[in-house]
Amino acid sequence: MKFTKTLKLATAAGALLLSSMSYAASVNIGTNDVAIHGYDPVAYFTNDKAVEGSAKFTATHDGAIYRFASAKNRDLFNANADKYAPQYGGYCAMGVALNKKLDVDPKAFHIENGKLYLNLNKDVQKKWLTDVPGNLKTADRIWAGIEDLSVAAANAED
Repeated sequence: MKFTKTLKLATAAGALLLSSMSYAASVNIGTNDVAIHGYDPVAYFTNDKAVEGSAKFTATHDGAIYRFASAKNRDLFNANADKYAPQYGGYCAMGVALNKKLDVDPKAFHIENGKLYLNLNKDVQKKWLTDVPGNLKTADRIWAGIEDLSVAAANAED
């Protein structure tokens, strides 16, 4: 009886550890679990530009901490986080289309059909913008296969 209970606890703990590891891999977070390098995800939609957030206004979504320039933006995010959170867990959209998980430059962004896409840098963004519909189709298909992979596993050479 005692062994069975211990085994159940160990199994539950292992499952929790594995799920949290894959969960963390699906979102691009930096120091202290902060997403988008501390930029405000709502400002991309309301200001049409990258705006740094403040540690004073934060919200958590999918295991990541998002910062906001104002309480109003934080509240908008909390009301509909999926609307404002970047696609592909905040990894570079072009990188995902190329089967990679790459970091982003928060200033290299594009909103398409009400969704936020970030890129590694402005040069990569130019490539992304040459065929947004085609790149989205490819990235959506690939994301399903790499979302739960660690960055190292996703970026490993075949």
